[in-house]
Amino acid sequence: MIKVTRTSMPPFEEFCEQIRPLWDSHILTNMGPMHRRFEAQLRQWLGCSGLTLFSHGHLALEAALRVLGLPAGSRIITTPFTFVSTVNAIARLGFEPVFCDVLPSDGTLDPARLETLADGRTSAVLPVHVYGNVCDVEAIEAFAGARGLRVVYDAAHAFCVRYKGAPVVCRGDASVLSFHATKVFSTVEGGAVCWSDPALKQALDDEKNFGIRDASTCAAAGGNAKLNELQAAMGICNLRHIDEALQARERLAGLYRSLLGDAVSYFEVREGATSNHSYMPVLLQDRRQRDSVCDALEAAGIKARKYFWPLACDAAPYRTLPSDVPVARNLSERVLTLPLYPELPEEEVERICKIMLAVL
Repeated sequence: MIKVTRTSMPPFEEFCEQIRPLWDSHILTNMGPMHRRFEAQLRQWLGCSGLTLFSHGHLALEAALRVLGLPAGSRIITTPFTFVSTVNAIARLGFEPVFCDVLPSDGTLDPARLETLADGRTSAVLPVHVYGNVCDVEAIEAFAGARGLRVVYDAAHAFCVRYKGAPVVCRGDASVLSFHATKVFSTVEGGAVCWSDPALKQALDDEKNFGIRDASTCAAAGGNAKLNELQAAMGICNLRHIDEALQARERLAGLYRSLLGDAVSYFEVREGATSNHSYMPVLLQDRRQRDSVCDALEAAGIKARKYFWPLACDAAPYRTLPSDVPVARNLSERVLTLPLYPELPEEEVERICKIMLAVL
């Protein structure tokens, strides 16, 4: 089976060598030396002023929302065209999700729709750089700034993406990364909050370590979301190979486009933005054509993914909430993400495209 993605892993011997010191120190967690080394390397590599590691991307997102001091029960505007984790983070903290439609060009939140959705109970906007496509950050932040709203970006897909020469994770009050095994960069599980306000550092540390600051001080009702030393070691190893992986992704994405041509449609990359080719989404004419292509690939042992379908607003916890999102619904019914990972052989890309073109 050719899957839609495959975890990037360093050479086995390299990882073994990286974790060898753990058998001497017996330090496996609690922000040990491997954690500190990885955090420093990652902060420098991404080019952000502040970064806090977490054991999971979802917990990082919850922590980012929690530390901003948003009013209890307030409303947070987000997109339905995302993995449900984005919306779950809002709901699990007791906030109310408000669904905003997206741009047909790239699937990111449509800033023009924000005015009709914001009210006196709105406290924040949570856009998503979907597939690594950069949101209209200027328009979103101008809207939020004029109304005193916070902006937290779900940047789970946007590792190393830059916009107008600067890391996109430097935008907003916070940007949240995921290092899940399916992502461009992986620590198996993991994530991070990128921030520029130093006041957030202690609050985020409290969130992930029970609020414990020293042997006699528990300053907050924090949880447990510490990235462990084995995860940090995987991150250190994978960071050494990330440039090579990104180049492979770019090459394979280009091959898809050259072979499929105008038989399918593609999302646009915003002017001034780079792409990390985290996914290979294509748009078919309609749901029927999308499903036919997906079925043909499945029959050939190729696992494409209808990602994102169904919409997050159609998940059971959110079906009763308002969701006037015709553009997101149209994209959801037409999108198909094709297999893309650095080790995918070019002949498999050629086979995938041949099967698709026979259906189209």
